[in-house]
Amino acid sequence: MICALGAAVCFGTASVLQAVAARAAEPGTGSGVDTALLLRALRQWRYLAGLGLDAVGFVLQIIALRHIPIYAVGAALAASLAVTAVVAARLLKVRLSGTEWGAVAVVCAGLVMLGLASGEEGAGKGTLALKLGLLAVAGLVLVVGAVAGGLPDRSRALTLGLAAGTGFGVVEVAVRLIDDISLSALSNPAFYALLLGGGAAFLLLTSALQRGSVTAATAGLVLGETIGPAAVGVAWLGDRTREGLTWLAIAGFLVAVAGSLALARFGEPPAEPSQPSGV
Repeated sequence: MICALGAAVCFGTASVLQAVAARAAEPGTGSGVDTALLLRALRQWRYLAGLGLDAVGFVLQIIALRHIPIYAVGAALAASLAVTAVVAARLLKVRLSGTEWGAVAVVCAGLVMLGLASGEEGAGKGTLALKLGLLAVAGLVLVVGAVAGGLPDRSRALTLGLAAGTGFGVVEVAVRLIDDISLSALSNPAFYALLLGGGAAFLLLTSALQRGSVTAATAGLVLGETIGPAAVGVAWLGDRTREGLTWLAIAGFLVAVAGSLALARFGEPPAEPSQPSGV
């Protein structure tokens, strides 16, 4: 759980940096799957710093996924929005009201409940059908991203955020379905699902942050990366709670996600004037 919370700190801080960088970069094709925008964003130091934090967070996330159930990791990662709120308050001079600080406290309370109720990760390794299905979902994320490019800004941001969250959710499940990173992983469909899902998620999230409501995008992101993976972990991978504490785990999960959604608007820093892509 400590590693999962560390990942949340990294991802939450990175989201502020990447949102500013994506807004400062000139748009590419305008599509939801916008590689030109990603390449322009990569020239911004803030985006690169955010990627560095994402890399550290990903390592911590893998460690967490190897030791505790997916639902606990997912809820902890949803709490990255609480981190974003605090970072925005410090770095971007965003003032948090008493109600908003209360939402941060709600997230923390939900995570404490989850920590008390979580058992060990399940022993299930997943069937071939589950691994192939995961790869198909990763491909579907790209399709949804391409279609979402033509939607109105707010609907576009919500759809892209939800698709990006699903892509990150694919990564969470795939980590559990890969025994070890070696040559044997090349024959595992989950390995390719991890690469495709993670790559697609970064593309779509960058597009979502660049245009439209980041509030809607981050709300979709939280929903996509928590609910689906948690269900897969319980239904197919054997994730369980401590004896008699299932109710506490469910309550903690719902409380943490609800508090994170209440803080979703803090994924949106103040707009900055457009600058040349090399800045």
